[in-house]
Amino acid sequence: MANQPVIRQAGVVAVKNGQICLVTSRNGKRWVVPKGCIEPGKSAGEIALQEAWEEAGLVGLLQGEPLGSYVYEKDGFVCHVILFAMNVTSAVDSYPEAGMRQRIWLAPLIAHTRVEDPGLGDILRNSPIARAG
Repeated sequence: MANQPVIRQAGVVAVKNGQICLVTSRNGKRWVVPKGCIEPGKSAGEIALQEAWEEAGLVGLLQGEPLGSYVYEKDGFVCHVILFAMNVTSAVDSYPEAGMRQRIWLAPLIAHTRVEDPGLGDILRNSPIARAG
């Protein structure tokens, strides 16, 4: 991974009634959390909230400090993702990427078994959210 361009991303672990929201990747083959590239002039937290809306139809409040971060490779790039926990206050069925993604709600102890990315799985498994669930 050395000397590869790094893409900074932010994402959200959305929690509602003790369950975590996962969405399918764009190709529909993997379960992930809503995340996207950090845009100039926007904070990681703002991007996390934006992606929760666009990819999962969720609105909510971020919980203070990030849960953690992980790194993965995609298309020859290294992506560094900062993850925030979000308490969901509203979930709608009509949202920008509703036609491209599925959304599921799972208990924290099950959610980490559905994701393929080891870094994301570690955060889901070891976060305070998982221990609370």
